Amino acid sequence: MIYNTLGHSDIQVSRICLGTMTWGEQNTQAEAFEQMDYALSQGVNFWDTAELYAVPPRAETYGKTEEIIGHWLTKTGKRNEIVLASKIAGPSDLSLHIRDGKTKFNRAHITAALEGSLKRLQTDYLDLYQLHWPERQTNFFGDLGYTPADEDVFTPIEETLEVLSDFVKQGKIRHIGLSNETPWGTMKFIETAERLGLEKIVTVQNPYSLLNRSYEVGLAEVSHREDVGLLAYSPLGFGVLSGKYLNGTAAENARLNLFPGYDRYSNNNAVKATELYAALAHGNGLTPTLLALAFVNSRPFLSANIIGATTMAQLKENIDSINVTLDDETLHQIERIHAQYTIPSP
Repeated sequence: MIYNTLGHSDIQVSRICLGTMTWGEQNTQAEAFEQMDYALSQGVNFWDTAELYAVPPRAETYGKTEEIIGHWLTKTGKRNEIVLASKIAGPSDLSLHIRDGKTKFNRAHITAALEGSLKRLQTDYLDLYQLHWPERQTNFFGDLGYTPADEDVFTPIEETLEVLSDFVKQGKIRHIGLSNETPWGTMKFIETAERLGLEKIVTVQNPYSLLNRSYEVGLAEVSHREDVGLLAYSPLGFGVLSGKYLNGTAAENARLNLFPGYDRYSNNNAVKATELYAALAHGNGLTPTLLALAFVNSRPFLSANIIGATTMAQLKENIDSINVTLDDETLHQIERIHAQYTIPSP
């Protein structure tokens, strides 16, 4: 395994991060335990979860993923071997079942969310605590363009950082991060922290893959200049970049067969780009999965690549991507495809 520093912190994390959002929905607790055991045996020491999980989010499965992780931590006693990250949900149609659908990043809501996560995870601290998506109205989850809200009221960033910084002082959080954030939001959190002497974010967890390289426009420079690492989620575009939906090999219980509404990576241009990336992979003796993940692993602004799997075969292949190095010619061919189909799935 290869290890990176988590942003500007002193924490060393595996470049492969174990994603967990299928546990409690597509995966049973026993299957999740097997994944955690195997990942740790391969040197994967970084796991990411959220109060919102399992996905798709439902009231019936709210917090289920964290509960499963908590059961494993208690059973194994290996909390000190894991760098554990979770998130507080923001306001959205996705979170109507959370805190009466009015979740905010103020003291009351952050306190309730954090204490709930710690209880479910059966731990007294988190290594990284993230804001799952902005409270304010902006573009994320594939939205393009920016339309200001008629009444743009959200918790002041100063208040949010003060609360999170208090929890760092209390030892309940080691570091803080953002997710699904914009360049403006990221720099505003950084500037506010520096101005007030509060905790500075160490990471941004945003989508990044061969189908969505929007992080490179604006945020990659922030990562470089501010030492804030990317935690790349959906590096396979909900499994689309594995090629299994192209050739019909996807199982009936594959995510997009079960939940066809998750079509962010399935538009016409995304399919055409995936066909070209799959052909490039095969031409280089690689699977499409290994090509896609190896590309993400190679990015200089990356702290960790968050992989997710519903089967052990998928998990093993995903982790094996750390052993793949793409040569200059392959990277050149990737850029040629990217120029033809630029960010087809923002």
